[in-house]
Amino acid sequence: MRTLRRLRVAVVVPVAGLLAGLALTGCGTEASVRTEGAVGTEGAVGTEGTAGAGSREHHAAARPSEHSGTAAPACESPLDSLSQRERIAQLFTVGVSSMADARRAVDEHNIGGIFLGGDVVGEVVSGDGLARLQKDSALPLLVSIDEEGGRVSRIAPYAGPMPSARVMAATMSPEEVRSTARTRGEFLRGMGVTVDFAPSVDVSDQPDGAVIGDRSFSPDPARVVSYARAFSAGLLDAGVTPVFKHFPGHGRSSGDSHHEAVTVPPLDQLVPHDLRPFSELAETPGAAMMLGHQQVPGLTGVDRPASLSPAAYRLLREGHGYGAPAFDGPIFTDDLSGMRAVTNDFPLPRAVTESLIAGADSPLWITTAGLPEALDAVERALAEGTLRKEDLDLSLARMATLRGIPGCLSVPATGRLTEAGALAGSTPGLPPRADLPGLPQSPARPAQPG
Repeated sequence: MRTLRRLRVAVVVPVAGLLAGLALTGCGTEASVRTEGAVGTEGAVGTEGTAGAGSREHHAAARPSEHSGTAAPACESPLDSLSQRERIAQLFTVGVSSMADARRAVDEHNIGGIFLGGDVVGEVVSGDGLARLQKDSALPLLVSIDEEGGRVSRIAPYAGPMPSARVMAATMSPEEVRSTARTRGEFLRGMGVTVDFAPSVDVSDQPDGAVIGDRSFSPDPARVVSYARAFSAGLLDAGVTPVFKHFPGHGRSSGDSHHEAVTVPPLDQLVPHDLRPFSELAETPGAAMMLGHQQVPGLTGVDRPASLSPAAYRLLREGHGYGAPAFDGPIFTDDLSGMRAVTNDFPLPRAVTESLIAGADSPLWITTAGLPEALDAVERALAEGTLRKEDLDLSLARMATLRGIPGCLSVPATGRLTEAGALAGSTPGLPPRADLPGLPQSPARPAQPG
């Protein structure tokens, strides 16, 4: 099934932002990328209407067509030779149980991203299977993990423990957290990991063992912002992409979305509190976002979680309704296969398809099971017109930028970020420092080998 010639891309790098992609490739114009700017709190996002799930009405709400005019100049991309099914597969991030499982997913389906959890982490740490898979892959793989610290730590048996977010915020300065995250990121990068689904920027005062609990830096939104910014800067220093989660805020949820459908306070209550970290961190260079599975009164309705809600993606993309800048980076879903807030009502193929229709760039699930069925379902949605090809291409452009794939993608001038089809990758690599406003540089240290 592999139709693409093999490319020798030395490294996989975090996204430097779609504006940077334009600057590197010269495709499109800067003025065409972000016309919204920083949006005030006027024009709140309302609850989704009565259009059926997956309908064009729902879809238009998630991915508005705001630009018009001439399409950006077409540029050659290694993705252009992929079949439609392979292009879909390039968006998926799937959990693998072993490196053999990962190789099958890549060889049989040309999958774009893998997630490391469970026993496979030890296999990656102790062997060279991941490095060999990257070398043999036609395109650089996205390799992800969730390494927050505390009880959510995949590499603790190999790299030692790291405190939970709550403990870090209580016992360390932001500068110390940045240094700690950089050390962790260097270990991850040495393993071959390129994306860390961390930090959690949920604002919570739940007990430590609750679903968020000590995964939250603080019940104070400002403190969450300060420490999440430091943590993400440390990961970026190490060349690992941070992912802020769980938009639009899981810290005051009614329960655990792993086990049941959950709700959070209404949107108007989230705006000044739970959504503040997302608002202030939305312009972090090189970061991505993850949508959670919570239902939000006044936003998602009662029939679907945020991860499958066009209105939730619109809120994040545009910033309307919570005083945030538009977010143009990659968006992942939370796990679509093992969390009952989704699986009770949405079988995996439908959940994957609905997430893409709603506005996700990369549906995530924790097993390779269901890959053929998910691919079939997305192909049907494209054929039926419930998922637009130009939107799929736009997601492909964002994910290719994240993965450091050179060239740029031809995207029609009908989507919000149309001319941002340009992909950073003329010279794959991350600037030596990823310093963010308000944080001093952490001491320079050599990156971990690998």
